[in-house]
Amino acid sequence: MIGIDSRIVIAGAGSIGCYAGGRLAVAGKAVTLLVRPRMIEGLRQEGLRIIDPDGSDKLVEPEQFSLTSDPKIAFGQADIILVTVKSGATEEMAKSIRENAPSDVIVVSLQNGVGNAETLRQHLQPEATVISGMVPFNVVQSEPGVSPLNVRQTIPGTILIDDTLRGLAEVLSVSGLSVQAHPDMQGILWGKLLINLNNALNALSNLPLVNQLADRDWRLLIADQMGEGLKVVGAHGITPAKVQGAPPAVLPWILRLPNVLFRIAAARMLAINPHARSSMWEDLSRGRATEIDYLQGVIIRLAHEKNIAVPLTRKVLACVKQAEGKPLRSHSVEEIRG
Repeated sequence: MIGIDSRIVIAGAGSIGCYAGGRLAVAGKAVTLLVRPRMIEGLRQEGLRIIDPDGSDKLVEPEQFSLTSDPKIAFGQADIILVTVKSGATEEMAKSIRENAPSDVIVVSLQNGVGNAETLRQHLQPEATVISGMVPFNVVQSEPGVSPLNVRQTIPGTILIDDTLRGLAEVLSVSGLSVQAHPDMQGILWGKLLINLNNALNALSNLPLVNQLADRDWRLLIADQMGEGLKVVGAHGITPAKVQGAPPAVLPWILRLPNVLFRIAAARMLAINPHARSSMWEDLSRGRATEIDYLQGVIIRLAHEKNIAVPLTRKVLACVKQAEGKPLRSHSVEEIRG
């Protein structure tokens, strides 16, 4: 039963998970963060600082939320579970939820990629309700050792979820965390995937997003990669929906504009935190595995099915694979184009 007192669990309390959980906790929701053991002591002693795009911040006191690294404790009494793990960990998380949560639990995927909800459905109890969701903004986490842990939302945006469960968006929408129901979540997820193709390029550039977008050579690279993606999804009859701003089909045209015209046409796109970078940059900088297989990898697999050449997408995936687990360095546009 969905209600204002629903017990909410954040399954994967990384950057997005901590931000969403923090906002819900501040609003008085019953929130449990399922976290790695190494995070518990710091969060229990110092709490969590959540920061808005405009720089205003709020300290979430330790007593405002529950913490555990034990899935049995986290999921045992859960009404709603927000899954925020990387796409590669979805199946494992689904199995943990199945083993420990009530059979009729509501599970919301707030992850990158287009197949996470289906993966959850395949591995959860038949009675569970799985909802697709999309987070349109990135959240940057403070460097290790900073106390309390800071999570900063880099741009404004409204989280979208499936409209199949009435009242869920209203329960999850609180001050600082806007959530709305949407009738075409698959279209939204495909639109987000095309935008997220730049996650890899931003990581390889080692530049803040605003600096990367200010450079026309990088924008042309982004546009060319997105063009490959649009061609592939179009060949499969997929219609990506607008996430924020311009529709996906128009974005390559905007990105190719000369600098003067781009600054006018993309003023909203450039109104982001000057330090904002992609989540994949954070993954590479911290030596973590990336989600490249669930972004560029999806385009490459679909291209293969239709015998469509996507040389740039393949090169970007190869560059990221080579960069994983190594010290972060700046790649040039010329190096990526090969």
